[in-house]
Amino acid sequence: MRFTLVITLICLILLPGKLFPERTTESDFSDSRDDLSVLIYQNGNNKNVPLPASELIQKALVGQSALVRQKALEPDRPLTIIDFSLPSTEKRLWVINTKTGLILFHDYVSHGRNSGDLYAKSFSNTNSSYKSSLGFYLTAETYHGKHGYSLRLDGLEKGINDKARERAIVIHGADYAKEEFIVQTGRLGRSLGCPALPNESASELIDIIKENSCIFIYAEDPEYFSNSSFF
Repeated sequence: MRFTLVITLICLILLPGKLFPERTTESDFSDSRDDLSVLIYQNGNNKNVPLPASELIQKALVGQSALVRQKALEPDRPLTIIDFSLPSTEKRLWVINTKTGLILFHDYVSHGRNSGDLYAKSFSNTNSSYKSSLGFYLTAETYHGKHGYSLRLDGLEKGINDKARERAIVIHGADYAKEEFIVQTGRLGRSLGCPALPNESASELIDIIKENSCIFIYAEDPEYFSNSSFF
């Protein structure tokens, strides 16, 4: 009995990685999230770009890291953040190089017409709601449709955004999503639920993030965080 106990204690000391792989893996991903957040803020090429809040970056990286851990996403794919807590008069979309922290893209983005006027405050996963949906998405294939070059999205959160493809929630360009519209109306134009960008820059964004990269659409919405499996 005493001999067995001694052997067990030796194994616990010498083989922690084999006995507790989940704990080690989670720590590694936590460290990688912290490292990327630091890279974003310390990258000198980002100094003239308004950056997303550090708390928002950490939330986005929770999903990015989970998808990498599940092997649903390659670790060097760009990360897109959309912050719907900001008014549509501000550039509230960022694309981040996850290896260097460089901001690859920063621009305006529209929310759904029934989500709100200047701010997006109401969200839905329902067909014909004309509202935006929050949460994590993976980018999919491109196509040419009524809005020109567009990018399909697959929502990853059941009951929150998993009907994105069924609802035809895609990234596309739109005339109402540009700065001139803000000058005329005091806010950006609104979509039928799609994250629409200025026509002049939509194609560039799509080519950067197409085919399996992560998008996180955020708002200060307690219902989302209480229902999201990522949090």
